[in-house]
Amino acid sequence: MTLIEWQERFRIGIPSVDYEHQEMIALLNELYNGITSSRAEIEIVEFLGEIYARISAHFALEERLMQERNYDLYTVHKAEHEDLLDDIRDIMDEYEDGAFEDSMTHLGSRLEEWFSKHFNEQDARLHKTIGGDNLDLGEV
Repeated sequence: MTLIEWQERFRIGIPSVDYEHQEMIALLNELYNGITSSRAEIEIVEFLGEIYARISAHFALEERLMQERNYDLYTVHKAEHEDLLDDIRDIMDEYEDGAFEDSMTHLGSRLEEWFSKHFNEQDARLHKTIGGDNLDLGEV
């Protein structure tokens, strides 16, 4: 079962950002499938850690881009990033405390909502404000 389907409306036109978004969605779907198929606990813990690390690194790249371009909504955008990272840390803690069923429900709904809303509002505005289709994080 797929938690989040990649959709063209998620594309923001910055190739490296779009690629990372697609990779994160694939990783989240793999985690979701692993949890719903009762994979070993150690794999789930590793997946949660990997998701956290990849999302943190991706957000750092986006935030660097926003700072270098003096993006006017940097603070708002960064706060959304921090909220999602806090949610993932909370889910990791809940999993370790044995309350993961509720966490999985929370993870699925939160990520689905966050990706759709964040991509369509924050990332789309970021793309529109700072550059065209050929802008890439590697060029910054």
